[in-house]
Amino acid sequence: MMLRIGGYINIIIAIGHIIGLIWAQQMFEVTGIGTEMNELALTHWSLPYILTILVSIVFFIFGLYGLSADEIIRKVPFLKLGIFAIAAIYIVRGIGELIFDISRQEADPIAETIYSLIALSIGFLFLMGGLKKWKLKSK
Repeated sequence: MMLRIGGYINIIIAIGHIIGLIWAQQMFEVTGIGTEMNELALTHWSLPYILTILVSIVFFIFGLYGLSADEIIRKVPFLKLGIFAIAAIYIVRGIGELIFDISRQEADPIAETIYSLIALSIGFLFLMGGLKKWKLKSK
């Protein structure tokens, strides 16, 4: 169940990124990456949009891994490795933002803390779900 929840959350995040492109500048500012995206747009106006779409694809793939591990969809390649890698990515992101100086970000420190806690929560969903799934299967 934890992997299913983590999978659906990632798919929602992926969809949110795509929908957010309608209000791209506001989305970039709220998430604290407005300056970086403006600089990227100086190279070519489409790059912030392309990058956001690529990030959305990554979240969608993470979601597919969660759903595959919970046997909602067919098995994806390197499932066990993928689940624990996703867990590690989220946990490192969450802890990293909490430990390092978040005041360097443009986003509100409270918002950054919330993003970090969300990342940690998703990471622990994948970690605990993966441990539960493969511990039960090995007995």
